[in-house]
Amino acid sequence: MANLEDIIYSAATYLLTTFAFLLAFAILRLQPINDRVYFPKWYLKGIRASPTHSRAIISKFVNMDFKTYIRLLSWMLAALRMPEPELIDHAGLDSVVYIRIYLMGLKIFVPITLLAFAVLVPVNWTAGALEQIKDLTFSDIDKLSISNIPPGSRRFWAHVAMSYVFTFWTLYVIYKEYKTTAILRLQFLASESHRPDHFTVLVRNIPPDPDESVTEHVEHFFCVNHPDHYLTHQVVYNANKLANLVAKKKSLQNWLTYYQNKYERNPLSRPTTKTGFWGLWGTRVDAIDFYTVEIGKLNEEEDKERERVISDPNAIVPVAFVSFKSRWGAAVCAQTQQTSNPTIWLTERAPEPRDVYWDNLAIPYVELTIRRLLMALGLFFLIFFFMIPIAIVQSMASIQGIEKVLPFLKPLIEIESVKSLIQGILPGIALKIFLIVLPIILMIMSKIEGFTSLSSLDRRSAAKYHLFLLVNVFVGSIITGTAMDQLKTFLNQSATEIPKTIGVSIPLKATFFITYIMVDGWAAIAAEILRLVPLIKFHLKNTFLVKTEQDRDQAMDPGGVDFAASEPRIQFYFLLGIVYAAVTPLLLPFIIVFFSFSYVVFRHQIINVYNQKYESGAAFWPDVHQRLIIGLVISQLLLLGLMSTKDAEELMPLLVTLPILTIWFHVFCKGRFESAFVKFPLQDAMVRDTLERATNPNLNLKLYLHDAYVHPVFKGGELERTHIINEEEAIMLVTTRRNAQKSHSK
Repeated sequence: MANLEDIIYSAATYLLTTFAFLLAFAILRLQPINDRVYFPKWYLKGIRASPTHSRAIISKFVNMDFKTYIRLLSWMLAALRMPEPELIDHAGLDSVVYIRIYLMGLKIFVPITLLAFAVLVPVNWTAGALEQIKDLTFSDIDKLSISNIPPGSRRFWAHVAMSYVFTFWTLYVIYKEYKTTAILRLQFLASESHRPDHFTVLVRNIPPDPDESVTEHVEHFFCVNHPDHYLTHQVVYNANKLANLVAKKKSLQNWLTYYQNKYERNPLSRPTTKTGFWGLWGTRVDAIDFYTVEIGKLNEEEDKERERVISDPNAIVPVAFVSFKSRWGAAVCAQTQQTSNPTIWLTERAPEPRDVYWDNLAIPYVELTIRRLLMALGLFFLIFFFMIPIAIVQSMASIQGIEKVLPFLKPLIEIESVKSLIQGILPGIALKIFLIVLPIILMIMSKIEGFTSLSSLDRRSAAKYHLFLLVNVFVGSIITGTAMDQLKTFLNQSATEIPKTIGVSIPLKATFFITYIMVDGWAAIAAEILRLVPLIKFHLKNTFLVKTEQDRDQAMDPGGVDFAASEPRIQFYFLLGIVYAAVTPLLLPFIIVFFSFSYVVFRHQIINVYNQKYESGAAFWPDVHQRLIIGLVISQLLLLGLMSTKDAEELMPLLVTLPILTIWFHVFCKGRFESAFVKFPLQDAMVRDTLERATNPNLNLKLYLHDAYVHPVFKGGELERTHIINEEEAIMLVTTRRNAQKSHSK
């Protein structure tokens, strides 16, 4: 069992590691050679250029202005200086609302920590129940927790009272944030200049017609049913094979550039490669000639596939992007049922062009339910089987577990410093290693489910990851980490006994979660700002692949907020803080350090580094709110289970009330705010349309939208466009091939 000294040792170790990362970052960011690694966003905006340097060659690589090294931590103040409205214009609403989650964490936990240390810590410390139990091993951390209070004590009233205060304060902050975010979203959508997705609707499950092609059928349907607002449409081609060919050619082109640069540096020796996989085996040939020939073959194959996709009617899938003359017309179409059959002509607001995940548009609509059912089963088995290695690791990552498996290490482990290292650091690192590959697996599962936008893929993957963290990391670590034989008991007992089992185990796992926060929340966030992997990748590309300034820009890897992996991780810290606030308040300062540090780091990254792939207008916030409510309810149920083992039956009615109030609050917020994130108000759409007609009467909307939703592999190429109805045409009667055939038959 780790004691307070072990925690202090671990905290010092991680603080030194974090400081080392920050110091390395502060020095590396000042070097001219690294400027595109640590400030890529400004380069992509065209605001920043490569640093100028004096005639000394070394100044091209190393910053020789030693005055700049005095202000190593000035980046923190710079990250906090940009006001929020300017930050929204600079980075988008998604990024700003994301970092507001960290700020919300500070708003919640700073007052809770002050109250917990002022009220609960003295109540726990002075109870003295643990000292009265003979032959019981405990630490100072246990004396600070609820475990130090004897059963039946009236001191538990303090914990119940504080749980009410913590709950009401958390709900108040969540409500204010939901309201603020909803207002920010509506203001963002109303203030933005025209975007293609403002006027466009995604139409799925277009029914087949024996007399008309898909494009003719779409045009006919919307000319008839939306005659005053329909403008144009773009059918979707199944160009997945073509996209793979384009990606493969780009990879080969990088290899060709690499060998050409290598030859230019050493003209006396032609570079060679092997024709097998990754050049590891096969016949050795001239590398430049080999890749030139391979790229030529791919060009021919790409041209044939492109021609096939354009000319083959079967390459058109029953999906289309339909654009309207106004935002109002698009909003009406997206938010209404088009026919009496609710399974066809399904409409929804189109994602912005950058947000479209083209691969999944070709999936038949009837497959989606089956795919999602299979992935739900797959997620269940993934969560279940992942508990096995986590249970093994959590049991082995202890002094007794290591001595049992590796008895010859016992003399080394018994050294005090080594023991502190193992108990304070090893469990968190072991768990972190297991979680590195998980988001990749979950994203693949979400893609198989068939979601059509990158933002929806991120939100779906985040939901899976949150469930995994909740079941495996939180519940799994508490149960299996306490004792392996409890796992079988936990799986076999009734649902009403589960809160008791977990509640009893929670105080025992406080030290484990403290070390996990330091591993994942301190050192890992510092490693994020250091950007070691992008730094290495940029210099490798810059050395071997870059010929022009354009190549150098493409070598930058600005990345972006990985919402699918990072948001569930934030929610996990919210859960830990809320659960342990009334049980072991010592954990709360570590949570505050995490939120404070993360807020500054990610604000800096959003300003200077990240270039988001898409902008959804903070559409993810209802999911954030729901997971916060889940965390609150779990904490209340676990406190209820813990109190039920402490002979505090008179407190049960008070504790039962809390989850009921919390769920009611969630229902209230859902009805009050969620519509702002799933619908676009018609009044706002009309106001925006009227304002745009007055301020920009000459806008040629057809020209603006003509290639907005063309598949990226066709951008700049010859793709047959659908017929566009002129706004001036009065559509009294829509002529179709079906009508012509009927007239001819008469």
